[in-house]
Amino acid sequence: MTDRSILAGLTRRGPLRVPEITVYFWVIKALSTAMGESTSDYMVHRFNPFLAVGMGFVGFLVALALQLSMRRYVAWTYWLAVVMVGVFGTMAADALHVGAGVPYPVSTALYAVGLGTVFLIWARTERTLSIHSVDTLRREAFYWAAVVATFAMGTALGDLTAYTFHLGYLDSGLLFAGVIAVPAIGYRFLGWNPIFSFWFAYVATRPLGASFADWMGKPRAVSGLGWGDAPVALVLTLAIFVLVAVLATTRLDVQKRTTARGHGPVPAYSVVQESPPEVLE
Repeated sequence: MTDRSILAGLTRRGPLRVPEITVYFWVIKALSTAMGESTSDYMVHRFNPFLAVGMGFVGFLVALALQLSMRRYVAWTYWLAVVMVGVFGTMAADALHVGAGVPYPVSTALYAVGLGTVFLIWARTERTLSIHSVDTLRREAFYWAAVVATFAMGTALGDLTAYTFHLGYLDSGLLFAGVIAVPAIGYRFLGWNPIFSFWFAYVATRPLGASFADWMGKPRAVSGLGWGDAPVALVLTLAIFVLVAVLATTRLDVQKRTTARGHGPVPAYSVVQESPPEVLE
């Protein structure tokens, strides 16, 4: 197989590979971040930490490989990949602090640089960061690299506010509930760029969900409700399962090709041009 044929396979256009941005998207995304936090904490304390991280890594690779093998958006495989990013991403982010002793301000900054680098390379390569243009294998690879980076950065950021800034789990969750409202208001009322608004909100969902998961699962002695990580993870998993089943059945979140005046597909959206709105509901 020649380099040209490999490149053609990576850039061949096809159906859109990620979901439409609806209220379902934001609810499941927030639930998946909370579920990833509680599941990761349970596994690390229930099993040998190295074994738990290894299991999370294998699960992440299998889920991502399954998702990338799809030729179109499939709700089950997409959200399985998101959930496994949440579980393994939490483990990886925590390992940098617990295992390597990196302070939360430093790890947050490092992951922010990593996320910015992913966005820069993605934009320079594809001329777009819009999820309405993820219709090739290469664009989807960039998309998942950004998702992983947002989870890692969001995990470190949530721990930064909860521990370093001593806000605790509930106050930290309320803080990020306010933060995630900023891009929603900016997009809807102030004319903010929809791509910027989407990724702003996407990053904020990680510390938002994780903070509330910790608040519910952690002992009262450390400002939690004491419900336990395992019960919280189980309830969140069931909620995600039900919502994904609804989407898989109804196909409410399957993106449709946007056409320009009825004459075929719209070209890839530029980072600096308008794109179809990412709905922040």
